[in-house]
Amino acid sequence: MGHTTLEMPKKKTGPKQRSKSLVLVVDDDRALRKGMIFLLKKEGYLTIEAHNGEKALEMVASQQPDLVLLDLMMPELNGMQVCQRLKQSEATRLIPIIMITAVNNQNEKIRAIDAGADDFLNKPVNLAEFRARTRSLLKMKHLNDLLDKADTVIAAMANAIEAKDKYTEGHNDRVSKLAVMLAERAGLSLMEIEQVRMGGILHDIGKIGIPDNVLNKQGPLNDEEFRMIASHPLKGKKILRPLRSLKEVGIIVLHHHERYDGRGYPEKLAGEEIPLFARIVAIADSFDAMTTDRPYRKALSLEKTMAEFQSGAGSAWDPTLVGLFIDTLQQRGVLNSNAKSSEV
Repeated sequence: MGHTTLEMPKKKTGPKQRSKSLVLVVDDDRALRKGMIFLLKKEGYLTIEAHNGEKALEMVASQQPDLVLLDLMMPELNGMQVCQRLKQSEATRLIPIIMITAVNNQNEKIRAIDAGADDFLNKPVNLAEFRARTRSLLKMKHLNDLLDKADTVIAAMANAIEAKDKYTEGHNDRVSKLAVMLAERAGLSLMEIEQVRMGGILHDIGKIGIPDNVLNKQGPLNDEEFRMIASHPLKGKKILRPLRSLKEVGIIVLHHHERYDGRGYPEKLAGEEIPLFARIVAIADSFDAMTTDRPYRKALSLEKTMAEFQSGAGSAWDPTLVGLFIDTLQQRGVLNSNAKSSEV
């Protein structure tokens, strides 16, 4: 039997169109499956069911449930394998899974955790425990959906900024990738790297409040125009402030134009007063700005860009991070004479 491909449907059947949470119950024992469905309906949830692993994958792909109750021991495709498939797919990895098992084996539970299970229930199912764990994971899923929606809206706003300025097309994405590269080299954790990634995407979001004629001006900026441009970190921080999930990203947005010597903006922080994530994004932002065409100048060559970084290490940028950045570019072959700046 072929494996089900986990693709989300194009029709509007997702959780955002439902008034109640949808729970998928997967168990090859019909009596146990119907019993759990009965309990879930009494709690006010919508339910769907599957009697084996392949059918479960089909139901997840077509119905996008908010929670999966998954029997561990099933023939052919067992609960462990189903869990791994769902958690490895970008489309379904955030759907919480409660593994239900009659096997009280610690090694099996550890394997299920490694596969991505969010919680466990032992057979026979305790009603109070069943209610509490189901309610808890559905609440978590709802919060994740809200955060995902907010992040998507903000990212769309960042793309809108690029649409205002033909010279910065792809800039946010390139800065994000460069920043992640440096963050990985600096030894940051996966969670910290994700904050840096989002900071790279959203670092210029405050420019949405800057007039197009100033953003796209061909010549030098006058004092008033520079003041307007220099206000974008504060504007960006204000835009992100209501979103608690983007608190660290807001710090990057606010401080990515600080200089290591204290002569940057908006708060003139110096050295390690500047948050680490902001120092990383500042280097990525500067590299992309120097190696792409701008209204006021053509792109610099990689040779001239590296000379700028070496002369500005310790004044414009964190010298340790600059060293790591240049070394990583060299390791990746980006600084070869035939390489292009986009080959990162």
